[in-house]
Formats: sequence, C-alpha cells, structure tokens
Amino acid sequence: MDLSTTAAVITGGASGLGEATARHFASKGTIVTLLDRDTARGEMVADEIGGHFVQTDVTDEASVSAAIDTAYDRMGRITAAVNCAGIAYGIKTIGRDGPHPLDAFQRTIDINLVGSFNVARLAAMAISRNDPEPDGARGVIINTASIAAFDGQKGQAAYAASKGGIVGMTLPMARDLASSGIRVMTIAPGIFKTPMLAGLPEDVQATLAADVPNPARLGDPSEYARTAGFIVEMGYLNGEVIRLDGALRMR
Repeated sequence: MDLSTTAAVITGGASGLGEATARHFASKGTIVTLLDRDTARGEMVADEIGGHFVQTDVTDEASVSAAIDTAYDRMGRITAAVNCAGIAYGIKTIGRDGPHPLDAFQRTIDINLVGSFNVARLAAMAISRNDPEPDGARGVIINTASIAAFDGQKGQAAYAASKGGIVGMTLPMARDLASSGIRVMTIAPGIFKTPMLAGLPEDVQATLAADVPNPARLGDPSEYARTAGFIVEMGYLNGEVIRLDGALRMR
C-alpha cells in the first residue's frame, strides 16, 4: 500500500492525534474522510485538507454504519481505517466522593474499546470488497491504545482497561481478517501534546516531559501520524502493538 493511493477513514479526526493523522495522510495524497462528533471543527479540518467529514458517534451502530457507507460512496473505496476517538477520566477506584462512578467506567469502555471495535468491524467489511493487490492485501486497520494499557497509573482504571482491551484484540482481529487481506495494528502512545494536555499549565507539562527518558519531552501528534503512515505502507507489519513513548514506563 502507498499513502498516495489510500482512501482512509479516521475517527476523532477533528482534533489531536486524529487531526494530525488526517493532515499527514492528506499531504501525501490520501483521500480522507473524518469521523467525529464535533461537526464545526470536523468540517473545518476536512475543508482545509480537501477531505470529507461525517458526523459520527462511534458507540452507535447505525451512526457508524451510515458513516462508513457515506465514506465509501464519497471516496469510491476504503483501504485504511484509523481509530483515534477516545476519552479519559482521572478517577480512583475509591475516592473522596465514594466508589468510582460506574457510568464513567462504562462510558470509557464504550467509547474507547467498543467504539474502536464498532468502527473496525464495519470498516473491515468495506475493505474486504476491494480487489486484492498482488500479495493479497486489501487494506489495514490501525487502532489506538496507550502505554496505560501496560502500566496505568492511579486514577486510570477505566482508561487502562479500555486500552488494554484494544491491545488484547489486536492479534485475534489480525488473524480473523487475514483471509480477507486486511492487516490490524495498534499504536500505544505515551504522553502526547494533544488538546487534553495542551490545556495544562506549562510547569505541569514540563514535569510530565521530564519523566520521559529520551527525548525528554511530550510526544508531538505528527509523530503518531507518521507512525500510522508507516504502518499503512509497511505491508509486513501485522497483529502487533507499537509503543510510541520515548521509553517511558509510568509508575
């Protein structure tokens, strides 16, 4: 696969890692359809990169099904799907206000894990309709986990569980979809300068960056985007999780 001939759907494409990926892919000639709940920003980004936008709730089956159908109709095909939509709560299992709210845990799992699988399974169906390349390849799905999946910190029970689920489904999905020529990969980012972190005070950001062994800084969303692009073009990468974290091990 080559980015210049790729047609990609990207969830969470209106901001953060998803937006960076959309912009990078488009700069390389990829046709991009952004899926996001933020209509105003999603349409703005799509306009700037010459792509498409579909307002989408990744947790809703009908919404994602309609979005995939729309993306397929507009682009003529789907060869890549990148899941970047997600949320994060910082809540301890037992806190000052009592036990972890169950609805917050369920919402995290629903958006991060179930939402990723929902998009992946429906995108895979669309990708499976492509004519295969000489080596049998039809496309690739890239999910986003986190290093919290491996060493989540306090207050990250829900987030770590959701991302651990994404790690856990990577290999089985790759095996499931092998006969259809569809690869499945996962990127597990460390601490990146997304809108969520960019709003923190500079001294807090500096403290977080100092914990990263090398380079001692926050990750840039463009680095995630370039990693996703490399995965698209490197056809022998399959069924694996790539940590993108500057050797950070959270404690």
